[in-house]
Amino acid sequence: MVPAKRLALAKTRLRPLTDGARVGHADVVLALLADTVAAALDCPRVERVLVVTDDPAAAETVRALGAGTVADEPDEGLNPALVHGALSTGATAVAALSSDLPSLRPEELAAALDAAGAAPRCFVADAEGTGTTLLTAVGVPLDPRFGQGSAAAHRASGAVLLEGAWPGLATDVDTEAAMRTALALGVGPATAGVAARLGVASGCR
Repeated sequence: MVPAKRLALAKTRLRPLTDGARVGHADVVLALLADTVAAALDCPRVERVLVVTDDPAAAETVRALGAGTVADEPDEGLNPALVHGALSTGATAVAALSSDLPSLRPEELAAALDAAGAAPRCFVADAEGTGTTLLTAVGVPLDPRFGQGSAAAHRASGAVLLEGAWPGLATDVDTEAAMRTALALGVGPATAGVAARLGVASGCR
């Protein structure tokens, strides 16, 4: 599952990069989402990608890539949306993936999901070690604790930290500095396109 906020409310810390630019903020958010979803769809360990969103443009973008969508019926924030999405799948094994991972490689996600067999609930921390980019659950409720300090919250809830050479999986893009880090790693074509229009150097993987 990939959660996608309404575009006007998503990635507000990236607004300094898009304010006054020829690229709209929504275009940048959609590009990050598209490259994340495309990588997940290409992962051999992923049976289905479901995006939880109420945003029509986000839904249209991911459906065009081959992902499914479910409405955020609780409309009470990220964690209730993910709980709702997990329940809607009826699956015994689910994973919640951040929507802003343009450098994610399918093989990185596959390796992390393989490692997630270590415990019923596992998570991958972001590059700073404080946030979470992936949360998995097998045979138990997902019990997401996303938000500020989510890595510590997930660990305290009993989830096991997974560590590996997964730079693309750890690099979530919330700021211009994070965008530049992702670009240095190489990003998907959607993000490379908006980065070029923003005048930010990019490397398309």
